[in-house]
Amino acid sequence: MSTRSDKKTFMADEKENNESQARSPFLEEKAFKSRTVLVFGTINDKLASEISQRLIALSAESKEPITILVSSPGGHVESGDVIHDIIKFIDAPVNIVGTGWVGSAAVNVFLSVPKERRVCLPNTRFLIHQPSGGFGGQASDIAIQAREIVKIRERIAALIARESGQSLEKVTTDIDRDFWMSAAEAKEYGLVSRIIINQSELS
Repeated sequence: MSTRSDKKTFMADEKENNESQARSPFLEEKAFKSRTVLVFGTINDKLASEISQRLIALSAESKEPITILVSSPGGHVESGDVIHDIIKFIDAPVNIVGTGWVGSAAVNVFLSVPKERRVCLPNTRFLIHQPSGGFGGQASDIAIQAREIVKIRERIAALIARESGQSLEKVTTDIDRDFWMSAAEAKEYGLVSRIIINQSELS
């Protein structure tokens, strides 16, 4: 089991690596030319802003398909909503490829495109669950926060049900606790249309 200091060190290293990659003009140019966007790591306001800018720029450049690779444990629900909505907002079609793991708010991003454009690599794992949050403050504030969590839970369940083809009742039950799926299980569930191995299979 990792200690708290180990986790802090890992997070600091990950942040440094991410910032180093983001500053590389060579990688930026290659990613833009290949029309590929990476949604990696925790989803937050900063990541949502960066991804939105890239998607808008790519769509303005050409209406050729954009490929988004997703490997994320999730994060801030509303930040995931931003990416979800921008994907639908732009004119260029988007293919989404799951890799590593696609969890929580990242599933919201993953489900932003039609099923035929949702694929994953063989070792991808998926995690769906209800939103969580720490309540604090006065009793009236806690009650408001609780109501908002319920609304988000209902919205997430409806999205998963609509995009997977599962019944709302089943999805609501499944997300009551952490619900993990392998690539094959996610395909059977309806989150994924195909499991691919090579980039050429996207076309």
